[in-house]
Parts: sequence; structure tokens; C-alpha cells
Amino acid sequence: MAGDTTTVVPSEWEEGTARIPEPAGGPAGRRPRRSRWHRWDTRWSPYAFVAPFFLFFAVFGLFPLLYTGWASLHRVELTAPDDMEWVGLRNFSRLLRDEFFWNALQNTVTIGLLSTVPQLLIALGVAHLLNYRLRGSMFFRVAVLTPYATSVAAATLVFVLLFGRDHGMINWGLGLAGLDAVDWQNGTWTSQLAVSTIVVWRWTGYNALIYLAAMQSIPGELYESAALDGASRLQQFRHVTLPSLRPTILFTCVVSTIGATQLFGEPLLFNGGAGATGGADHQFQTLGLYLYEQGWVNLHLGRASAIAWAMFLILLIIGAVNWLVARRLRRSS
Repeated sequence: MAGDTTTVVPSEWEEGTARIPEPAGGPAGRRPRRSRWHRWDTRWSPYAFVAPFFLFFAVFGLFPLLYTGWASLHRVELTAPDDMEWVGLRNFSRLLRDEFFWNALQNTVTIGLLSTVPQLLIALGVAHLLNYRLRGSMFFRVAVLTPYATSVAAATLVFVLLFGRDHGMINWGLGLAGLDAVDWQNGTWTSQLAVSTIVVWRWTGYNALIYLAAMQSIPGELYESAALDGASRLQQFRHVTLPSLRPTILFTCVVSTIGATQLFGEPLLFNGGAGATGGADHQFQTLGLYLYEQGWVNLHLGRASAIAWAMFLILLIIGAVNWLVARRLRRSS
């Protein structure tokens, strides 16, 4: 009948046999267990995801650091690592009187300066060029990263051939210019310059891409305002790009300094006949080579551990200087 709002009630409701629908997850008895599992999953899953990093760090980072610190306080040989004799700080005091340690430290600083300063300057210039729209820019970006992907052994072998005394291409070019041939491997400054050249060649492209990524994050409005004020591209680079890159430049300086402190492969392979001595007069022996010589050639594990901790303390000083400079930059900005 039209207008009749009477609703037909199902028979099961009339008989009182209707059932309340169960939750999608099943019977109500399972809900506490599921919520407890959900709480556990939410609470402990992040720790499970980061646990592999801390596990590997403890095995390959923390344990070697603590073990070398303990071994540096003992007289111990590599052939009998369990036979330790307590000597306290004698290994460290011996380093202070060791002329070869100071020679290696001086060589490390010299090679670090000869490689870090030109490397970062060239990388900054390359990044500035790649920041403009060029044809085949992606090709050039991949090309500058190619030396970084090259192994240390392959790169050093090529540069050994280039810096050869009798048949090297560098001396051949000097001969064309009317200059005498240079004994690159046996000279002090020449060998350090040659080793630094390998480092510059391998790491310039890597730092250039870091600078390029930082440059592309600079707002374009700054360059447009500078152009409207009549600034040339050089002035834009000096007054817009460089101030914006201060944190990135500081980062690359610190990372390059740490890498120079740990330099090992290039000087080791540059003169294969000299081995870990870094030349006949130790003229390009770095701290890494000196550590290797004491620990794996002379088998003095205690002395090598003391050198490793001395390098670690140097890196801590570098990190402290980085923190102070970064703090001052933040205050000035």
C-alpha cells in the first residue's frame, strides 16, 4: 500500500537467533594476541632493521679498534699474537723518538697538501662548467666519475709507466721541450708529486659531482638577481656560488684530509721494488705504509697498533677542527 512504512522483520530477529557478525580478523578471542604482536612489531622492528649495521660495526670496527688499543700497550709479535708482554706506553714514547715515524708523518702531510688542494680546486672548476647546460652533459658527468671507478692497482700501473725514467711519456714530453729527464721515483719531491698526481686523477671527478649536486640546489633566483644587478658569471661564482658551497667545501676538505692520512695503495704500488719502505730513502713512505712495514714486514704488532692509534688520534683532531669550523660557519650565517 502506498505510503506504508511498515518494515518486514526477518524471522531470525523475531525468534531471537540473530548473530552479531564477527570481526574481519576472526573470533574476538584472537584480538588481544594480534594487538600484542602489533605492539611488538611496532616497537622492535626498527631495531631489527638497524641491527645488521651495528653487528658488522662491532665485528669489523669496534673490536679491531679495542684490540689494537690493547695490543699497543704490549710487546707482541704477529707470529705469536697471544704472547703479550705488558709495556704500557712504551710503544707510543718510542714513536716520539722514531725518525721514520716523523718522516712518514711529514710525507703524509706533504702528499696530502699536494693532492688535496689541486684536487678540490679542479673539482670546483669542473663542477662549475658542468652546472651549465651543455650538449652531452650526462656523458661528461659519467666521464669525470670514471677514474673513481678504476682500481688503485690499474691506475697506479698506468702512472708508473707515464713517470718512467727511461721510457716514460712524461720524460718524453720534457725532452721535446728541451728539458732533462727526471728520475720521478727516486727523488723526494718528484716522487711525492707523482703519487699526488695519482690521487688527484682518481678523486677529482668524485668531488666534482659532490660540488655539482650542491650547486644545483642553489636557488636560481639568486643568479637572476645577480644578473639583473650586472654581475658577470665570474662575479656570480664568487659572490653567489662560493658562499653557498661553504658547508660542502668544508665536507670535501675533511673527507680528502682523512683519505690523505690513510693513503696506502698508491705509494705502495708506485715503486713495487721498494715495497713498504716508500723508496730507497723512505722519500714517499706514508703513515699507512709505515704501519704496514712495522706490522706485516717486521712483524711488530704492538708497534703497528701504536701507529694505528696515533693515526686515529690525528683523525680525531681533524674531526674536532671540522666541528669548530662548521660551528663558526653556522654562527656567521
